[in-house]
Amino acid sequence: MTVLKPATRTSLVRATLAVVAVMTLAVTQSAAQRTAQHASETPSAIAVAFGAQPSVRTDSADAVAAVAKFHAALAVGDTATVLALLSDDVAILESGGAEDKGHYRSGHMNGDIAFAKAVQSVRTVTSVRVSGNAAWITSTSVTQGESNGRPVNSAGAELVVLTRESGMWTIRAIHWSSRARRAAP
Repeated sequence: MTVLKPATRTSLVRATLAVVAVMTLAVTQSAAQRTAQHASETPSAIAVAFGAQPSVRTDSADAVAAVAKFHAALAVGDTATVLALLSDDVAILESGGAEDKGHYRSGHMNGDIAFAKAVQSVRTVTSVRVSGNAAWITSTSVTQGESNGRPVNSAGAELVVLTRESGMWTIRAIHWSSRARRAAP
């Protein structure tokens, strides 16, 4: 087994995250197409078709990119980016509890960073919805590895709600849930 220096490991993580971000955007194109189909059910679809609003596809991709950037920042310990992507009034819901930005910054964020650095998680965007300056994205994940000397093999679900201000998507709420994956029969 080759042991990598921390700087090399960080570079590899960043490169891997860049690849994951590109793959996520490719998956997002499919989700964005489904979102565009749903948009045809609303009166605003006519305005979108004639260029009166930004395209749903671009909005969807940009919102998903913001969430991917959040997860990538956690994986490399970039607390400045993590906090910049969270609105001041963010609500973070997990394990039956709720946190605001201050509580997340002073406690839970460091645990999330340590976990993201230690354990590989593969996320799949399952739904992207955009309505004006609001978006909500659902995804599932499979997380496998070892954290604090304990094996991890879990399935997760995530809901992220974002709003767009001055052209930038900001995370307003996150809900995470997970459970142990069952062994294959």
